Amino acid sequence: MDKIAVLIPCYNEAATIKKVVADFHESLPEAVIYVYDNNSTDDTARLAEEAGAVLRHEYQQGKGNVIRRMFREIDSEVYIMVDGDDTYPADVAPELVAPILEKQADMVVGDRLSSTYFTENKRRFHNFGNDLVRKCVNQIFHSSIQDVMTGYRAFSYQFVKTYPVTSKGFEIETEMSIHAVERNMQMENVVIAYRDRPDGSESKLNTCSDGFKVLMTILSLYKNYKPLQFFGSISMVLAFVSIGFFIPVFLDYLKVGLVAKFPTLFMCGFVFLLAMLLFSVGLILQTLRQRDRQDFEFKMNIVENMKKQRKREDHVK
Repeated sequence: MDKIAVLIPCYNEAATIKKVVADFHESLPEAVIYVYDNNSTDDTARLAEEAGAVLRHEYQQGKGNVIRRMFREIDSEVYIMVDGDDTYPADVAPELVAPILEKQADMVVGDRLSSTYFTENKRRFHNFGNDLVRKCVNQIFHSSIQDVMTGYRAFSYQFVKTYPVTSKGFEIETEMSIHAVERNMQMENVVIAYRDRPDGSESKLNTCSDGFKVLMTILSLYKNYKPLQFFGSISMVLAFVSIGFFIPVFLDYLKVGLVAKFPTLFMCGFVFLLAMLLFSVGLILQTLRQRDRQDFEFKMNIVENMKKQRKREDHVK
């Protein structure tokens, strides 16, 4: 088991990867640096290996797929995840590691948005998207995360080995943030200086399509983590609509003793039954969600014992 592992997912980062690896070697000389090449068509893999990184490959395209492979294959007390585009400063890496080792934090977020991101990033819609996602997540999940989509984070062994990666692309960071909040994991925030990509380095992030995926991920996780709120809200809207259309029909009946609008009455009944059905679904899923939380705590205990066992085995060796 490594003491510190630096994980760098890469796709066509030949312009910057050599510098990124060298910077982290200097900042964390005790760390093992892993570069996972994701089907690059340039010299990313060769340059990473020349710089002294441990080179591995993930052949399913997408950042989420790369992170899944990394988390499965690497065992370390502390993990640092960083992009290979040289936008994040390596010299603050020890500050991200410290809360994991000293305070038993589960995830440390490299916060760009409280620093230079909005001035350094020249893509206006990226700035708007990051701010929108932060506000949505904090409002829906009652959290106070300063930077939801940052690619610079540190993790504990417990977080990595209990985190189920389901995203395939750039929405992975949003999924990580929400997972940590909903699993009541200890999070710390470290403000970092962000710099825009250097000349010759191009972003792989599509503002519209990837932004839409992130928003859909938030909605999906809201449904999964808070099913009673999700289905209950829809149920309440349908119930109000049903009652709103039913009242005029009922008032007419009180006046003349006849139902003049049978189609409206039938539709009101159908919509109200649908509202009750959705509320019941939310209630059942909320019960299952509570059971899942209990199972997760048992899983955390198992992973902690696994970590201790690995450390004892390494000590014997």
